[in-house]
Amino acid sequence: MNIQRHAGFYVVGIAARTQNSVERNGKGKIGEIWHNLLRDNLASKIPNKTGINLTALYTDYEGGLDGHYTYLLGLPVSSILNVPANFVAKYIPGGRYSIVTSERGPIKRIVPETWGRICSMPVVELGGIRSFRADYEIYDQRAADPEKAQIEVHVGLR
Repeated sequence: MNIQRHAGFYVVGIAARTQNSVERNGKGKIGEIWHNLLRDNLASKIPNKTGINLTALYTDYEGGLDGHYTYLLGLPVSSILNVPANFVAKYIPGGRYSIVTSERGPIKRIVPETWGRICSMPVVELGGIRSFRADYEIYDQRAADPEKAQIEVHVGLR
């Protein structure tokens, strides 16, 4: 297990409310968010970017694992001034995060597999109790090929 403590930061992108049961049954919103962001090159319209690695944020949880949450796909930023219309800014709070690295493979397979593994991990293996304040995925150069991708999931801990 890899536990890190980091300062908080903002992410700007496009977002929607969803929940895991809806995402699993194929009627979710996450795929549409990815499609829109990539098709329309929306990341290029985000001001004050601090990097090029896409960040997928899960936040505003209602009811933990089975409740609704906000999913935001975007980029970390140095400032939330001048956020364009139709974009959302969310804060990833500082604190302790367990870093879980996926296997390599197609993104459509490795993301749900990694989350399934996280959700079934005993507290000792995860490194603590989940906070359900914010979790996020990092899509860096290891995810450049969507068929041979690898991602990091940062799981917020209490």
